Amino acid sequence: MRIRFALIAAALVLATVPVTNQSAPTALTVVSSNGFQAALEELAPRFERDKKHKLNVTYDLAATLKQRIESGMTFDLAVLTPAAIDDLIKSGKIAAASRTPLARVGLGLAVRAGAHKPDLTTADAFKRTLASAKSITYVKEGASGVAFAGLIERIGLADALRPKTRLAATRDEVGEIISRGDADLGVLPVSEILTLRGVELGGRFPADVQTYIVMVAGASPKSAQSPAVQELVTFLLDAQSTSVIAAKGMERAK
Repeated sequence: MRIRFALIAAALVLATVPVTNQSAPTALTVVSSNGFQAALEELAPRFERDKKHKLNVTYDLAATLKQRIESGMTFDLAVLTPAAIDDLIKSGKIAAASRTPLARVGLGLAVRAGAHKPDLTTADAFKRTLASAKSITYVKEGASGVAFAGLIERIGLADALRPKTRLAATRDEVGEIISRGDADLGVLPVSEILTLRGVELGGRFPADVQTYIVMVAGASPKSAQSPAVQELVTFLLDAQSTSVIAAKGMERAK
């Protein structure tokens, strides 16, 4: 009888011990480039529902978030451009082993809703479209803006486009300029164009001149071994997340 009571007591004690291969609910601080915002805004609620962890997400330009992290901003996981992540690894702000490519997105031209779609069928058509536009806008400090500035320099259009270029500070400002009719074309990652009101995707850059903005995840050194952070990265790489990423104009990084 004493043995029986002892076994029952032991079973009751074991029932109260938490399962060690499951992480307790955690609140994670995530910082993400605007380029991944459309996907993460849909995926975050699914992750919270399925994994029971809370996500507190801040979106901004990758360059701005990098500067904030360098200045001491606390975070668990960052989703930024490769250059930003690699610089933060060098400075010890991100754990090198946590570096994980998530997705990439090509550049596109934004036009006012209902406007005629530009001809982007070939590289030559793309060049003619840019040259004939009355005005163009893009984010000066954004990864897409930097890439576009480099592209038009390579294809010999930088001097011709400079007088009719209106530089913006944010993606939303590009959308406002286009929707008001103050510029004919806006250059942004496709995933960002799809989120703007009063604006439509005029088309993606032709393959010959396409530039991809890659989104890479990296964890802070203090969070790299966190089960919750590892669950989030795994979730962002699974098949269901891949379908959401594709629907938002992105694809898996190659």
